[in-house]
Amino acid sequence: MRRKLALLHAAAGGAALPLSCTKQFHARLIVAAPCIADDHRLRLLRSYAAHGEFAPAHRLLDEAPRPASPLLYNAVIRAHSRRGDLPTALAFFASMRRSATPPDAHTFACVLRACADCYRPGAAKVLHGIASSSGWSSHPTVGSALVSAYSKFLLVDSARHVFDGLREPDLVLWNSMMSGYGYREMWLEGLQLFSAMRRAGAEPDGYSMVSLLSSFWDPEALAFGQAVHGVCVKGGYDSGHHVRSTLVSMYFRCGCVESGQTLFGSLLDADLVTCCSLITGQLQTGKYEESFNLFREMCYSGRRPDSILIASLLSASASTASISCSKEIHGYAVRVGVDKDIKVSSSLMDAYAKCGFAELGYLVFRQIPSKNSVMYNLVISNLGSHGFATKAIEVLDEMVRDKLSPDGATFSALLAACCHAGLLDEGWKLFRRMRDEFHIVVEMQHYVYMVRLLATFNQLKEAYDLIQTMPMPPDCGVWGALLWGCCVHRDSSLGRAVAEKLFEFYPDKASYKIMLSNLYASEGMWWDAEEVRAEMSKEDMHKNTGISWVGEISK
Repeated sequence: MRRKLALLHAAAGGAALPLSCTKQFHARLIVAAPCIADDHRLRLLRSYAAHGEFAPAHRLLDEAPRPASPLLYNAVIRAHSRRGDLPTALAFFASMRRSATPPDAHTFACVLRACADCYRPGAAKVLHGIASSSGWSSHPTVGSALVSAYSKFLLVDSARHVFDGLREPDLVLWNSMMSGYGYREMWLEGLQLFSAMRRAGAEPDGYSMVSLLSSFWDPEALAFGQAVHGVCVKGGYDSGHHVRSTLVSMYFRCGCVESGQTLFGSLLDADLVTCCSLITGQLQTGKYEESFNLFREMCYSGRRPDSILIASLLSASASTASISCSKEIHGYAVRVGVDKDIKVSSSLMDAYAKCGFAELGYLVFRQIPSKNSVMYNLVISNLGSHGFATKAIEVLDEMVRDKLSPDGATFSALLAACCHAGLLDEGWKLFRRMRDEFHIVVEMQHYVYMVRLLATFNQLKEAYDLIQTMPMPPDCGVWGALLWGCCVHRDSSLGRAVAEKLFEFYPDKASYKIMLSNLYASEGMWWDAEEVRAEMSKEDMHKNTGISWVGEISK
């Protein structure tokens, strides 16, 4: 029995033991003793959680003698946190506080990490308050988790406040705080913190160098980045793959492409991370063709790019409107099994739409097993902008059936689709559904689309009446949409009134005065048109000349 329990203990950490064996041990323990010992209960619970079997794990916690060990609660909370199920983790945290088992430092650290991973700054702030009131916020473990969480939320002032309140921070804390400055590209503050760390006697490691180098994004900081590179060489930190890849990225970000390429070329055993850094750097500097070629070389050499790099390459192919590159990367993603990844799928949908093939993006959307609101909004926008307004409305109904709530961005995309396709009745229905069914606050952009849609069908009075019912003062976008309709349908009387409203917003904008002048001319009101043009000449106003640019096609 002891040998099997040792196996169970190992399986709890690595999930190597089959679930059937865990159940057998559980059954033997129940038969051997009426009450399972705490250490055996903890090992069973961890093993079940490692296999994703939460029902028996929850029962083990519920059946534990009270007060239950905090280790049991921590195991359940940690398991849900690692799976990204923050609501359940927070529910068990609240249950733990209500019970006779108070949370400890590891409990707070675990839930705070989950908040950071799920980007829930509000929940993290509440946990910070609870930790402070219970005396745990000054604990090194909790403090490190708070600094890391606030850094990921880009709340570096809050992270620094926590950091300054901790006595004798360890190396992990120093690195976490420098990472926070790196996220915000605050290289000067990062350098100052690095100097303070050295003065405090803390010896940096490779992760310290990565955290510091990540803050250099400005060409003006290149000299400081080169100095840190020298520190890395002198201290031997550049032998680590993660440091070398960060150095390559730093040179590209700071605009020193030649140094980045030279550093990469000097590496005899460039790993996947370093190759990805080189490709990302070339993408940031607009060298798309070189990035695609290096991607192909990576694939031929047997290196497997990760989903983040594939998504970045798809964004580049979208920027160049290259359908062939998009299809090539899509095919590779399918072969290596990352085409269902959220980042890759979203980038594929965007790339196909920007290349003019929104229907292909819709097919990608249909194959995604678990969709979120962002992906629904993206496919609705793509379909609508390419004339598939009816299909976009059908996707809205599918979104509701999937129990996902549409938001203001969803209806902005839908109303834009109705404008693009000329669907007045459907536009009115969507506008009313947004207010009455989904209780979404109507924003300025929604009114712009509705006014434009009404103006398209020469319902200028209805559009004007809608503007009068707006709960906020209409901006130039709303009045501009109505002035466009007046010009199209030659309504000079209303057009003059609308133009006066626009001149209040932008008295120096020539385009609106040109629209009014053209409206007068189309009505044969030549004197009025000439008067507007003369006023523009007197005030030295002119419309900027339109330009176009055709990029070079790589041979």
